[in-house]
Amino acid sequence: MSKFEFLYEDPTSTFQVIGNTPYGIYDSDNDFKSDSLTICKYVSKKLGHPVMQLEFNSGSIYACFEEAISEYSQQINHYNTRNWMWEHYGSTNRQSESLGDMGSHDPEAPHMGSTFLLSEQYGEAVNVGGGITLYTGSITLTGSQQVYDLPTESTLEQTGDRIEVQRVFNQQPAAISKFYDPFAGTYDNIELLDSFGFGNVSPAVSYILRPISYDLARANAIETNDLVRKSAYSFELVNNKLRIFPKPNDDDAGSKIYFHYYLKEDKQGVTRTYTNSKVSDPSNIPYKFITYSEINSAGRQWIRKYTLALAKELLGIIRSKYASLPLPNGEVSMDGEALKSEGREEKANALEELTQFLESVSLSEGARKEQEVADAQQQVLNKAPLKIYIG
Repeated sequence: MSKFEFLYEDPTSTFQVIGNTPYGIYDSDNDFKSDSLTICKYVSKKLGHPVMQLEFNSGSIYACFEEAISEYSQQINHYNTRNWMWEHYGSTNRQSESLGDMGSHDPEAPHMGSTFLLSEQYGEAVNVGGGITLYTGSITLTGSQQVYDLPTESTLEQTGDRIEVQRVFNQQPAAISKFYDPFAGTYDNIELLDSFGFGNVSPAVSYILRPISYDLARANAIETNDLVRKSAYSFELVNNKLRIFPKPNDDDAGSKIYFHYYLKEDKQGVTRTYTNSKVSDPSNIPYKFITYSEINSAGRQWIRKYTLALAKELLGIIRSKYASLPLPNGEVSMDGEALKSEGREEKANALEELTQFLESVSLSEGARKEQEVADAQQQVLNKAPLKIYIG
């Protein structure tokens, strides 16, 4: 009688699969249940059954099958992570909460979460966005006084321990008022002008309609012209001490210079950290186990080969417990060590094959190949003679 309590027999029903896998990840997948029966027959025959007894039952092959699919899923998810990590960074984390969760292996739509956060910080620096309030302050010039302490000698919209000045400028009419001829309007369109808040400054809507981008470009040109050519003063700002050039004279006394500023405590109080609901590293990218029924035939073939390698390794471990088995007229040596070695070698070869294939179809490799094609085409064009035109 065999020393082994469990000997392999071909399964006869898919109901035998349910509950006999370690994690039950794919037990609800009909393709997995039906393929489990065929994978058992495939593996058992490759290992010599029914000519030879196999010292494990069908549940052991189910476990190898489940592990092979999970390994394939992991390799695909690693591939997606390498390609799309920075697209996911800062996006919503839909990380699986349990090992049994399955879902599509399609990557999440490209996300610009980290780019938006970075642009918000740049926006604060150049006054075009962000989450920190930009305040307005002013100083009243005094004749012959050249240096002004902004926190103490200015009128501030909001006070604080320290301020950070972003821009200093002279008070001047808005650029839009220079767009239009104040005499272009007639009595007929005065009411229209008033409805837009232009008063008697005509926006020349009677003449032509044009894209708003034209107006924005023109306003920017007017403001730049005034800044470079027409500003009455230049300034130096050191530690919130504003030095005006040239030195104001008595005629300048009473006029105002305006500036935009932040409160230091507002900026220091801003923290930008990723919470548990955001993708911050490869450990919480929202990839789940691949649904087995969605794997194509090429992927399933790899899984079959890897399942066989796992089964060989497992059978080798089992047989390695006994160096030999007694028989009526002697004993028979077990091949456990050979099976273990062969199974591990086949596992390594299968993983290397899959890794190399995924690397060959990665985004970076695709870009490299496109560059090679473009370079080759350029070489051909470089050798083509130019046309000669006469006359």
